[in-house]
Amino acid sequence: MKKLILLAFFMLFSSAISSQQMYRRTLKLMGTRFDISVVEKDSVNGNFYIDLAINEISRIEKLISSWDKDSQTSAINSNAGIAPVKVDEELFGLIKRSLAISKLTDGAFDISYASMDKIWKFDGSMKAMPSDKEIKASVEKVGYQNIILNEENKTVFLKLKGMKIGFGAIGKGYAADKAKQLLISKGVTAGIMNASGDMNTWGKQPNGDFWKVAITNPLNKKNSFGLLPIKSGAVVTSGNYEKYQVFNGKRYSHIIDPRTGYPASGIISVTVFAPKAELADALATSIFVMGIEVGLNRINQLPKIDCIVIDENGNIHKSEHIKIEKI
Repeated sequence: MKKLILLAFFMLFSSAISSQQMYRRTLKLMGTRFDISVVEKDSVNGNFYIDLAINEISRIEKLISSWDKDSQTSAINSNAGIAPVKVDEELFGLIKRSLAISKLTDGAFDISYASMDKIWKFDGSMKAMPSDKEIKASVEKVGYQNIILNEENKTVFLKLKGMKIGFGAIGKGYAADKAKQLLISKGVTAGIMNASGDMNTWGKQPNGDFWKVAITNPLNKKNSFGLLPIKSGAVVTSGNYEKYQVFNGKRYSHIIDPRTGYPASGIISVTVFAPKAELADALATSIFVMGIEVGLNRINQLPKIDCIVIDENGNIHKSEHIKIEKI
């Protein structure tokens, strides 16, 4: 659901300033495109650390994948309505934080969205909206309140049979965070983890400058609103300008409100800046569902979090403390 639709990196290299260079590899992980870049002194070190990051992301995928029948997440889902499942502390912590974000966003973010019936199609094949009855039924087994955690035993229990959890709106960000954390612990001073729009940076470019992102209007990609320097942290963009459906003159996003079963509307892209990609990932989707006014109000209450929202008319809305450098 995430797409890199707004971000363009301006990486300026200067060997006269620094002997370090950028080493980058692009590959498919977790079912999506990952661009892993590190700043290192030579290709041997660069490729070694990229391999470490790949192994860490692959480890996370095995832990949280709902497609792998042998994963702990699959075990939780297959025991829904039957019995609690004991899981690793790492997965338990991710689920616990996910529930905290659900409460923060009044359920706009919900990992039990995986229980939702797939009644909406955004490939052009839908000729009419589903009925109110179908939409209501599609979310009957969705609800983070029915995810029961036992802190002492580290167990997870889904109360309803047929209920499922999935990490599509937080997993890539979490994997990027973990890979970044690992490389920092190994002494890598700078780099970028780009998980198909979930971008995590640290350190500086080889020329000594901070990383910068350009904020572009997806309705007119030749025009940029400006540049934002990223000193250390994550930038995540969620957009629907390609996947949507129009009924009765109203544009519906492929991002579905897990509380109602209806698609989000009124917004075409959200970019969130946060210390960690995990949180930015979850909040970007949540703002689509909450809407511009509620979403910005919620972001303005959170420390070290900012966002930029572009509505369906191409207008830009931003949180209180964000500052954009004009191009």
